[in-house]
Amino acid sequence: MATYLISDLHLDASRPEITRAFYQFLEGPAAGAEALYILGDFFEVWIGDDDDAPLAEEVALRLKRYSEAGTDVFLMHGNRDFLLGEEYALRCGATLLPDPSLVTLAGHPVLLMHGDSLCTRDQEYMAFRQQARNPQWQQALLAKPLAERRQIAAQIRSVSKSMNSSKAEDIMDVTPEEVHKVMRDHQVRTLIHGHTHRPARHALTIDDQAAERLVLGDWGELGWCIRADDAGEPGHKGLELIHWPTAD
Repeated sequence: MATYLISDLHLDASRPEITRAFYQFLEGPAAGAEALYILGDFFEVWIGDDDDAPLAEEVALRLKRYSEAGTDVFLMHGNRDFLLGEEYALRCGATLLPDPSLVTLAGHPVLLMHGDSLCTRDQEYMAFRQQARNPQWQQALLAKPLAERRQIAAQIRSVSKSMNSSKAEDIMDVTPEEVHKVMRDHQVRTLIHGHTHRPARHALTIDDQAAERLVLGDWGELGWCIRADDAGEPGHKGLELIHWPTAD
């Protein structure tokens, strides 16, 4: 059986076509998969597991049904949904993964990340990330009423968009030296992440050995996934970066 990896769906009530595309993915290519890894920014924004928005409940029910059919589901935090917690993961029938996580795919060790921690040249974002991942800061935010949290989330997103519009493109991409460091630290030759919205396969050389960085795309007009099969399975081999139109 294959394993699938996705990220950066940015599910939101304002984009019902992406939600439909996700459900079609679960019922189509990913049906009967061994495992599904969702590597962050699953939702456009997440204000807490007590969010009573209909979309959050609907997605949880769909994923729970999917996991009960026999697929292991894993969720990783992104920079938009870093408040997603164990309670919601349980409702989805999913397991929360730390970032980074080391897994075995296609018979080889692979490092999974969301990818935002690799963008070390974006110093403004890295400062915010450090604050936002602080447990005390998170607890203070989650103690506020839902309505206030929605306002705060909207303000943060507005400021982020404004700041990003003036940043150089390379600043918001990964820092090559950080990629090499992380892969050396975890002793892997394959890294998979999302976040940058720049889907690609990058051939690397680390300590005179061939390596690879695979980047998942964000979902919009196209959906993106990586399919992992045990090497040698008929018709497939190793890791495939796949895209398809999301329109009905």
